[in-house]
Amino acid sequence: SRRMLALRLSRGAAALGGSLLVARQLAECHCQVPCGIFNDPVRTSLLREDAATCRKAMVQVNVLAADTSAQSLNQATRWVVVKEQHAANIITLVSEYMLCQRVKQELFASHDEYLQALELHHALMQAAMKVKQTADTKACDVLDHALEDVCKMYTK
Repeated sequence: SRRMLALRLSRGAAALGGSLLVARQLAECHCQVPCGIFNDPVRTSLLREDAATCRKAMVQVNVLAADTSAQSLNQATRWVVVKEQHAANIITLVSEYMLCQRVKQELFASHDEYLQALELHHALMQAAMKVKQTADTKACDVLDHALEDVCKMYTK
């Protein structure tokens, strides 16, 4: 239930020393009842923010890689963790919100259009996975392109 989720997240946030995590997690939660409440512009905005964060993290890792001090290694590690989390956010949102709740065959004019939508969502998830695997910003370029292809489906 939502209350139990909030309690678990509150305990987790307390362990991390803050409550901002709770607010963000609750804001992103969406039921699979289905309740019929969808806010696609918010979801696409979150995806774009996550992609921008991945890019920033990757740039920072590359800058910090020039210095081999313990402080630089520590900061680079922290940026890698941020990149991993935001790429994972993209994969989760695409799979749990878009594919599970929004991409339905009956909403497309043809089976081919439905398959194309599935392929574009899959390409976005794969691009996010590849961002996790590298420090080359070219992977972010591919992610941004895949993201825009998918976001076009959610804007009117």
